[in-house]
Amino acid sequence: QVQLVESGGGLVQAGGSLRLSCAASGRTSSPAAMGWFRQTPGEEREFVASINWSGLNTDYADSVKGRFTISRDNAKNMMYLQMNSLKPEDTALYYCAEDRGNFGLGYRDGGLYDYWGQGTQVTVSS
Repeated sequence: QVQLVESGGGLVQAGGSLRLSCAASGRTSSPAAMGWFRQTPGEEREFVASINWSGLNTDYADSVKGRFTISRDNAKNMMYLQMNSLKPEDTALYYCAEDRGNFGLGYRDGGLYDYWGQGTQVTVSS
């Protein structure tokens, strides 16, 4: 059973930066595709970014492209989301997820992921 734990959220002013971390444990096989998603109350979960098992291939939502960077360190069982030039519309609960059966680029459909963290809140003030 894979467990994912996010950290690094907080309150930041518009234009600021945050770095989210996702710690994975309990894997019994090679790392697989992972992703970051976000959700605000009353809204559907939204794809933010994904990364393949090696970290060489990434994908971003248009709304964050050029501002956010996804990365991973498999030796440490960690995934990261560096968020720069934050905007109030980036305010959300951010989740990391892993798709155990996928060693390619992570999908944009959150329904295809097997494991989820509990989320970390990011609040951007104007």
